[in-house]
Amino acid sequence: MWFDAQFWPFLVAITLLSITPGVDTLLVIRNTARGGARDGVLTSLAICAGLFVHASVSALGISLILLQSAWAFGALKLAGAAYLIWLGLASLGAARRGQGLPVAGVDGERRRVSAWRSLREGLLSNVLNPKTIVFYMAFLPQFIAPGDPALAKSLWLAGVHFVVANLWQIAVVLLVGRAGRWLASPSFSRWLNGLTGSVLVGFGAKLALTRAPA
Repeated sequence: MWFDAQFWPFLVAITLLSITPGVDTLLVIRNTARGGARDGVLTSLAICAGLFVHASVSALGISLILLQSAWAFGALKLAGAAYLIWLGLASLGAARRGQGLPVAGVDGERRRVSAWRSLREGLLSNVLNPKTIVFYMAFLPQFIAPGDPALAKSLWLAGVHFVVANLWQIAVVLLVGRAGRWLASPSFSRWLNGLTGSVLVGFGAKLALTRAPA
């Protein structure tokens, strides 16, 4: 059941999905630049922990209820959009104020970010994204055989996704960490904050305008 014929196509598909740049990668880059590798790794772990939430609700049929209820889907969509826009506006505000990004070993003033903040930002950015609900609802059943226990198999596949996505995002954390001197530059940090903020606001606006599935 675990390593059946459907597992390897799933692994290829989920790997390609994980390395495709999106909100998750962007948030990991932003938070690594903000608080160092610890901030980035905790953000990545929390983002990927949200996959188990989506796998569970998909297997239990809650996703189907959300997809069939325009009101419920719309409420979740707007909550996710508002959160992304809030994160984006925070980055744009930092860019406008010209805040630098303290980086350990470069300027000696690494910004301390609480573990709870990193975990909260990562988890909410994933759990409040209705696109992930729709994706899991449509994607996971293709790799679950009729005789498989739906919840256990869904959590197993989410676990594989968790490992693959974390490997990729932690690699991104390490790459960002090696660019420490660039990140410590006020001009570069303003550019990064401005770009990140604009993209997050754009993602949030696009999400808010997305129609509920028919």
